[in-house]
Amino acid sequence: MRLDPPDYDADNDDRDERLIRELYREFGGPLLRHVRKTTGNDLQWAEDVVQETLVRAWRNSAKLTWEPPLLWAWLLTVARRIVIDGRRRRGVRPREVEAPEEDSIAVPDGSDRTLAAIVVADALRHLSSQHREVIEETYLRDRTVSQAAEVLGIPPGTVKSRLFYALRALRTALKERGVAS
Repeated sequence: MRLDPPDYDADNDDRDERLIRELYREFGGPLLRHVRKTTGNDLQWAEDVVQETLVRAWRNSAKLTWEPPLLWAWLLTVARRIVIDGRRRRGVRPREVEAPEEDSIAVPDGSDRTLAAIVVADALRHLSSQHREVIEETYLRDRTVSQAAEVLGIPPGTVKSRLFYALRALRTALKERGVAS
């Protein structure tokens, strides 16, 4: 198959439109598939490369050989060079990112810990006194089960049992407050 070379006697706008349309029809799809592979499957970048390649073909239409295999080779070479240039530009320039809004910048101020402590304290207040006592003795005062049993005056097995149910009740209370998942 041979493409028709541009008709230089025709109206410029009509000739240009026919030329671009014919280039896209014949080479747009295959060129896009090829270029997507070289751009790491970046569709937007590949489309930009194909467009630029076909625009360069249109600009150089008077110099090109309009036999499809030769034109295809020329298009592939131009597209490859455009991709290489793009990679070089991306490697030299720092990646552009939008500056965060001042309101969205996180500043470590301890408020998260304070808020969590308030929520946990509120959840603890809603536990039974027996459950609250075993949690206070084991977790807050860092005592062993045996030590907590001695302070509370109950057997170690009772401390373990109350602690199990206390933690379950605490988890439920925190879920109700939207803290635990």
